[in-house]
Parts: sequence; C-alpha cells; structure tokens
Amino acid sequence: MNQSVIRLTRELSELQKSRDLSISVACRDIDVRNVRAVVLGPPDTPYEFGFFEFSLKFGRDYPGKAPTVTSLTTNSGRTRFNPNIYAGGKVCLSILGTWRGERGEEWSSAQGLESILISIQSLMSSNPYENEPGFENANAEHDKENMKMYCLKIRHETLRITVIARLEDYLGINPDGSLVQILSPAPSDDVNDAEHSVMEIEGSVTFEPFKDLCKRRFMWYYDSYLTSIAEERTKVTENQQFVRMPFEHSGNAMEGKFCYTELERRIKFVRERLDKETENWIAEGKVLVQKESGVAANLQRQYEQTVEHYKKSDSVTIDIELVDKNPFLWRVTYFGRPMTNLDGGLFNIELAFSPRFPVETPRAKFLTPFYHYRVTKEGIPCYTPVRADDGRSHIDAIIQLMEEENPPYDPRTQVNADASKLYWGTPEEKRQYNRKLRRSVQDSLECF
Repeated sequence: MNQSVIRLTRELSELQKSRDLSISVACRDIDVRNVRAVVLGPPDTPYEFGFFEFSLKFGRDYPGKAPTVTSLTTNSGRTRFNPNIYAGGKVCLSILGTWRGERGEEWSSAQGLESILISIQSLMSSNPYENEPGFENANAEHDKENMKMYCLKIRHETLRITVIARLEDYLGINPDGSLVQILSPAPSDDVNDAEHSVMEIEGSVTFEPFKDLCKRRFMWYYDSYLTSIAEERTKVTENQQFVRMPFEHSGNAMEGKFCYTELERRIKFVRERLDKETENWIAEGKVLVQKESGVAANLQRQYEQTVEHYKKSDSVTIDIELVDKNPFLWRVTYFGRPMTNLDGGLFNIELAFSPRFPVETPRAKFLTPFYHYRVTKEGIPCYTPVRADDGRSHIDAIIQLMEEENPPYDPRTQVNADASKLYWGTPEEKRQYNRKLRRSVQDSLECF
C-alpha cells in the first residue's frame, strides 16, 4: 500500500475516534484520498455553530505535498464567507501554498489533515475582517464600522445558508415551506440492512456523510440559533441591504439583505419536520417488526442484552422497556443515586431508533423536565456515545452526562444557556444552579 494512503488512513481514524466536536471527517471506503470534512463554526464568533463543509484531495506525494482544499459551503458559488474563503471555493492559507506566508508557515510533512482543518477553523474568528491583507493600514474609523457590518452579515448568512438551507435540503423542504419528494434509503428485510444502506449512500452520486450529524447537532443548538436570531434582528432593520466590503467584488462577495423574520419561520419549520421524521421512524419500525426485518431483530436483541446488563449492574438503577413492544422506541427510567444531587429523582428518557440504524443515530429526549446545562429546554441531551451502533452505549453516555462531576468546560456542549451561565458563573450562581437542579429532581416524582 502507498505510504501516503497508510498515513492518511491513520489520520482519518484518529480524527473519527476523537471526542472533539469541532471537526468531523469522512470518505468513501474505495476513495480514501478524497476526504470530506465539516468544521463547526467556533462559539462566540459570527460563524457560531454553523456547518462549513470542505473537500480535501490528497495526492500520492502526500505528506510531502499539501492537499487541494475546496470550500463546499458557498451558496452555489455566490457567497464568500471569509476574506480567505472565496465564493468559488478557494481556501487561502500559507500552509496550503495558496497564500504567501512568513518563513516557517509553509507546508511541511509534519502537518496533516487535522492541522489543516484547525487552520481553517482559525480563520473563523470573532473579527474575520482582520484576515484581509493590508488590514493594519486601513482607516481606523471607517474600518471599525466595516468590521461591525461584516460580522452582522456573516452571522445572518451562517444561519441562512450553513444551517437552515442545509437542513431544508436534507429534509426536502423548499425555502417557501413547501415539501419536495425525497428518496431515503429504504430498509430491506435482509439482516445486513444497515450495511446495504451504507453501500447505497457511499455509492451514490451525492455523497452526504454528514446528514445525520448535522440533524443531531441542529437539535442541540436549536435554542441557540433562535436566541441568535432574536439578538441579531435588533441590530439591523428588516430587509436592510448588506454592506459590501472593500475587498469584495462581483462574483466573490457576500450580497443580500437581512431577513430575520423569514429565517425564524424557516428554522422553526425545520424543527417541526425533524420531530415529524422521528415520529415516522417509529411508524416505519412497527412495519419492520411485522416483516421480521434484520434491523428490527438487531434492535430487539440489543434491547434484551441491555436490560440484562443493567439488571446485573450495582452502579446504577434503571428500568428499560419497549413502548408498544416496538424495539424502535425504548423508554428508560433512571433512578437518582443516593447521596448525590439526583437522589430521589425519577427521570423518563426515550430513545427513538431509525429503520436505517446505525447509519442514522438514535434520538434521545427527556420526557421528564431536567435542568442541566447539557440538556436543552425541550429535553434533548447533548452527548456522544462511545459506540454509535450500540443502544446501551447511548444510555451509558446519557447517564454519564447526568452524573458527571467537575467536567471540563466545553462551549459546544452548553445547550441550555441559562443553566450554563449559572453553572460556570460565580459561587453564588453555581449554588443557584444546584438549587434549580434539585428542584427539577424533586419535581420529577410529580411527573409519574
């Protein structure tokens, strides 16, 4: 095997196993040299929680030579998201040889896939206007206004293009709210349903490896998107035209106007369709149970094994049952451990499985309100399982989320802004957080 393929395969494997939520990578099994990547827009920037996709083509001389990198999130070549990320897809970075840099900034074989993606993410700063060469010589006052207006339009287009339009495309929604017919991989009766679905997806012309990931993250950050829309709309007037920057020109700019009322309508409809999609999973699952399909049998077996595992566990007390005897919908009842903040709590959580599991990840939701910085107000937990194809692994990850003490701060997992502000605030605010958490624990018994 070519040494470049060996190196690239190792780098891909390391990134796919990483717990870093900022970067995701994928490739077809038959074409490891053509990599796709999604970079999550960094928190506290106008790119926050946007989904920016890139194509990386690695030659046989890699790592001796840098890959060719192209931005795929360009609104069909109409939108330039950064002074260094062009509407045509060009990414200007010294390590890629697409921009002149200082000595020592050029490509070396010590760099690789991860360092490239981190460099791209670094362009998505809180003030991307500064990335334009010659910025330091610009007029200070005029430049100050441009910085502000540039961030405002990037935030609007991050929400419109990278989040809303992307999810609308995945869900078959037209911008006007009408639905289009989309074909999803139909589950078969074969025991290798999931593998067949993967082959269908990988072998298709439109390779979309991040569809499930973006849907899952959208549900995490939905409240954040709505909050951003509410805040940003106060800074501009409806239908106000974008200001063209000095470095933008026809064919390589970000043109448009602020339409936050329309964005709010569209993003709420996306959320409705995602909820409807989850309901459809359950209905499809019932049909597959009757057909005795491979996916249904796999989930039934996983359910039985998971129940047996927790019966033997002394570390946690939970009950698991199938709703309406449907292995595509699990209901988990968690009993809070004694001598902890969750002592006396009784929480119901549902796990809905797709007929295309594990190609599509199960969706979890707290039916019992739970005040936690990693659980949205609607009950969507922000967690990452060790094994996405194992139902028990999802339950383990949710339990770990609930019971975790002294976690490291990660802004990408803070999906309840009010709870997060208290938890990571002053000692008094942390006490307020604990009181609200305890109140949700005490109230949990009233839900039964």
